[in-house]
Amino acid sequence: MYHYDEYDHALVQDRVAQFRRQVERRLAGELTEDQFRPLRLMNGLYLQLHAYMLRIAIPYGTLDARQMRKLAYIARRYDKGYGHFTTRHNMQFNWPKLEETPDILAELASVEMHAIQTSGNCIRNVTSDQYAGAAEGEIEDPRIWCEIIRQWSTLHPEFSFLPRKFKIAVTGSEADRAAVKVHDIGLIMRRDGAGQAGFEVIVGGGLGRTPFIGKTIRPFLPKEDLLSYLEAILRVYNQLGRRDNKFKARIKVTVHETGAEEFTRLVEAEWLQIKDSALKLPKQEVDRIARHFEPPAFRVLSKTAPATEARIARDRDFAAWVRHNVAAHKVSGYAIANISLKPIGKPPGDATAEQMDVVADLADAFSFGEIRVTHAQNLVLPHVERDRLPELYDRLAAAGLAASNIGLISDIIACPGLDYCSLANARSIPIAERITERFADRDRLELIGEMQIKSSGCINACGHHHVGHIGILGVDRKGEEHYQVQIGGSASEDAALGRILGRGFSADEVVDVVEKIVDTYLAHRNAGETFIETYRRIGQDPFKERVYGAA
Repeated sequence: MYHYDEYDHALVQDRVAQFRRQVERRLAGELTEDQFRPLRLMNGLYLQLHAYMLRIAIPYGTLDARQMRKLAYIARRYDKGYGHFTTRHNMQFNWPKLEETPDILAELASVEMHAIQTSGNCIRNVTSDQYAGAAEGEIEDPRIWCEIIRQWSTLHPEFSFLPRKFKIAVTGSEADRAAVKVHDIGLIMRRDGAGQAGFEVIVGGGLGRTPFIGKTIRPFLPKEDLLSYLEAILRVYNQLGRRDNKFKARIKVTVHETGAEEFTRLVEAEWLQIKDSALKLPKQEVDRIARHFEPPAFRVLSKTAPATEARIARDRDFAAWVRHNVAAHKVSGYAIANISLKPIGKPPGDATAEQMDVVADLADAFSFGEIRVTHAQNLVLPHVERDRLPELYDRLAAAGLAASNIGLISDIIACPGLDYCSLANARSIPIAERITERFADRDRLELIGEMQIKSSGCINACGHHHVGHIGILGVDRKGEEHYQVQIGGSASEDAALGRILGRGFSADEVVDVVEKIVDTYLAHRNAGETFIETYRRIGQDPFKERVYGAA
């Protein structure tokens, strides 16, 4: 993984010292809250419903064991003993004291972490595929390009005050595990006819109040032109983006109102002016960054894993964990092990300090010290010897981290909702907990198969409800929490926005509604069909009839 150079260290430490002075002035009454607000937001500090919340960047979802231990220490020392992993590779602490936030940032700086640009109208934390560098079929490790984008975009003077926040995602695989089509810019690595690697450039995706699937504005961009093309996109957006209406300020609205064809023309014209400038990436600089992402020292292993196969044959629980939580690795004898943060009846994405310490220890013991964070709010050990999976599973189970539900109905994405967020209209966490309890039976989980439920507590869609197979949106209805349900969404390579089913439901009704949707799927699916395949074949009417009754 990337390690800070002298410039990175100086930048982060200077920012800590600067923010410490700002906090001291706020506490002394020399700054009002209105004056302090833009300063704290530039350092990832929000004022939530009950307390401050600090959002920490985990660039492209990669961290090591020492960094995870530091997050555990911060949770224990400065918070209430836990942290929350978000859908954009961030860690959120929900209860820090204002006077201690500079100390937290100093702790983070000591392990090459920070909270810079995790808020504000700037380019946010760049995200990627959690299997980067380990996945089969990958063109290149996308983290190399994420790190290049991070270095280019951090405190970029031209893009520090954009019309609205800006999010970039990169994947190096055909299988989209980074939800690139619902980002402001999504980059998919492709090969051209000559076999050269480059990027498909997708612009204008996003969720929230006005959701859009992004549009491809360039099918293939040579790698050396990446930064100049991104700069051209940001310049056009900076000029055209609405600053008079924050609800229309995102680039997705700019692309929609300008038209994808005209927006592309403007970007290409701007790019012609700068493509041969200092922004053209020299090979030696790309190679320098790439050296930070060299594969670990894999052992030469047999394709067979007798200990794992024997355990699968005799242990039903372990077999289910391997089936759902273990993915294929590109190196023979290795596997990718997913760690679910979705135990039955618990808040999705939360991890206690003790669990973080356990994951750090397991990373050292099994995965070359590497850990990944997923946009589905889970964790990954990317490089595990396949025949050591039984030992890993036993240690995860002892820590309460062996839920075998990756990709299943209980693997729910949920935002913090009204339990924490001042923007929310309804609670997300209790609904998610109740759904996992309703579908806790192992046989039923297996019968249902792949299912993505995503839940947001407000229209800002931090829970990605628009692209859930089943999406749940919390709304306010005459002062009461209510829930709107939509179905048919996807955040993968077949990205699609779900359609609203009909009138909303009370908190007491919504879990029953989810069950009716699932039962309808089971009644109509063909052999081997997933939920999304069945939905696309039969349409919405059978689901509406089951939920609302015959018209």
